[in-house]
Amino acid sequence: MRASMFRASMGAPCTQNTLNSLTFSTSGHHPNMASTHQITSPPGADVLPADFDEFAKLLEEYEANHSPTEGEIVQGTVLEITKDFVTVDIGFKSEGQIPVEEFASIDGELPISVNDIVDVYLERAENDHGQVELSKEKADRLKIWDDINLAVERDELVEGTISGRVKGGLTVDIGVKAFLPGSQVDLRPVRNLEKFIGETYEFKVIKFNKKRGNI
Repeated sequence: MRASMFRASMGAPCTQNTLNSLTFSTSGHHPNMASTHQITSPPGADVLPADFDEFAKLLEEYEANHSPTEGEIVQGTVLEITKDFVTVDIGFKSEGQIPVEEFASIDGELPISVNDIVDVYLERAENDHGQVELSKEKADRLKIWDDINLAVERDELVEGTISGRVKGGLTVDIGVKAFLPGSQVDLRPVRNLEKFIGETYEFKVIKFNKKRGNI
């Protein structure tokens, strides 16, 4: 298509072959100013898909090899924000809609804008309605588990807030719910564990099971 749109001045249409090596002359009023110029197209410039079917097939193969996999965290672009949903494009044929509350902070603020890049969890590439199913909440949880795993490997502490009293100890919010045995609260036995609720400390993760969700 590109070749057919070029025409030589005062002459016949240029074919694809003539574009590969096109020669023309320029001359001024003085006879010594005449010169010849040659334009050569770069190698492979005439290599085009045979037709749209072939191009579509190549595009399909590319998308199949480069598409995110279900169960992974992927990046997407925020296209629209309404009172109920955030529409995110991850490069699939359709966009995904995520409940707006999954993006809201603790104080109810929405720290995102249209065109922001966000991490989301790909649950299903296509549901019964032909839409992508995404989750911001699950992506955040998975990233927290990765951070916990890294802290354990590096023998580092994690910060958390004691959130409640349960049988045998306390619950701690470190991004996900963790259990703090009463025997690990202090070197000496503590009778009133409730006084620690709401306090923030650094903790050492002794053991965790990602599959069961236990820390």
